Amino acid sequence: MKSLLVVLFLCLFVSCSPIQALPQKESKQISYKPRIINTTDLGADPDDEQSMVRQLVSANEFDIEGLIVATGCWKKNQRSTHMLDTLLNAYEMAYPNLQVHADGYPTPEDLKSIAVMGQTGYGMGDVGTGKDSPGSNLIIASADKDDPRPLWVTGWGGMNTIAQAIWTVKETRSQAQLKKFLDKLRLIDILGQDDAGAWIAKNFPDVFYIRATGVYGWAPSDDYLDKHIQNHGPLGKAYPDRKWATEGDTPAFMHVFPNGLNNPEQIDQGGWGGRFSFTKKAGIRSMSEVAKIEKNGETKYDPYYMYGNTDEGAKAIKKWSTGYNNDFEARMDWSITSSYKDANHHPIAVVNGNTTKAIIHMTAKVGTTLELSAVGSTDPDGHALSYNWSFYKEPSSYDGLVTITNETSNKTLIKIPEKSNGKNIHIILQVYDNGSPNLYAYRRIIIHVNP
Repeated sequence: MKSLLVVLFLCLFVSCSPIQALPQKESKQISYKPRIINTTDLGADPDDEQSMVRQLVSANEFDIEGLIVATGCWKKNQRSTHMLDTLLNAYEMAYPNLQVHADGYPTPEDLKSIAVMGQTGYGMGDVGTGKDSPGSNLIIASADKDDPRPLWVTGWGGMNTIAQAIWTVKETRSQAQLKKFLDKLRLIDILGQDDAGAWIAKNFPDVFYIRATGVYGWAPSDDYLDKHIQNHGPLGKAYPDRKWATEGDTPAFMHVFPNGLNNPEQIDQGGWGGRFSFTKKAGIRSMSEVAKIEKNGETKYDPYYMYGNTDEGAKAIKKWSTGYNNDFEARMDWSITSSYKDANHHPIAVVNGNTTKAIIHMTAKVGTTLELSAVGSTDPDGHALSYNWSFYKEPSSYDGLVTITNETSNKTLIKIPEKSNGKNIHIILQVYDNGSPNLYAYRRIIIHVNP
């Protein structure tokens, strides 16, 4: 069974045959869930509560293994999980409706069992001997599971609960065991909100670490939230008005949202959480408040290196705004609708017979024409489907023009440019229905060009 999981996982996140579909059960789409632990400085700003509501209505898409109340530069001390408990109580009320519309929603009891306290004090001052917390222990236990999938651990505030987990493993295990633990982790923080991220990046330079700073300007408007989110039952009521930016922490889990648009480990592909560079950057600083708390809180770890946003910043998120806004709206509809037929649901996008959400890799020769087909794409509600094929230039190594014929049809022709030898071309298929709100499914095809 373990070997089968490994094969299936690799097929999703590495590559699959361009036209062969994996075996299916009763014609259902094969799906894979990323493992994720979210740490949040709830109470520092209403945006954490906002992001948590979106995470909860999307919970069927993830294997959520931890919800950890943590600290950060705007909330230097924590006392309890009270705010998180309130949000989970709202989820509990919405859960009977949510599970009508999609399989895989975790039970309220499951989520409550992994809702724990992390570090109660600020930054590296709360890391070290005797500082283990339920949250740091949970991170270690999750990483130790016999599961081939990586473990995404996100920081919506500071990173010291994660730092404590790493510190404990370093102090109590061999170098080989430490390496195995670190190899399992995929870290992503929002704006850096304590000095612990710099400590991690400095002392463990091989760890997979993204610091997202392009997180402003992508979120929906206040009017949208009033109309489609906040008036929708218990979870809508739990979604507060913004104080500063809306849902500043949402890109952390949107990056790993398994919608067929991107492989989150290939951070330069781009998706709902933005696009990042594989060239690590030195000294991506935390929010300005961190330096006010301790002037050299991060600079004392120089040089440290992390993955950061590309120059597109939040534009790499906002380009998908119709898809993720409508997804959120539909899920909030699910939370208050007890009948499947009274809400809209996502179509399934098929490319050349492949019904998974895997990134499709194909080869083609310079000057040839490649046919791609979305025939077989379906909608569970019987709605009409529309199609759009496009060249995604930013992640492609080829940066010229690509001719796409019949770009709004279920079949398209891609002319492989003469000067694209040795390059790759990213093609995005968007399939969307005419329901309300219209919902999107995505597929990415990466064409590797040979002479």
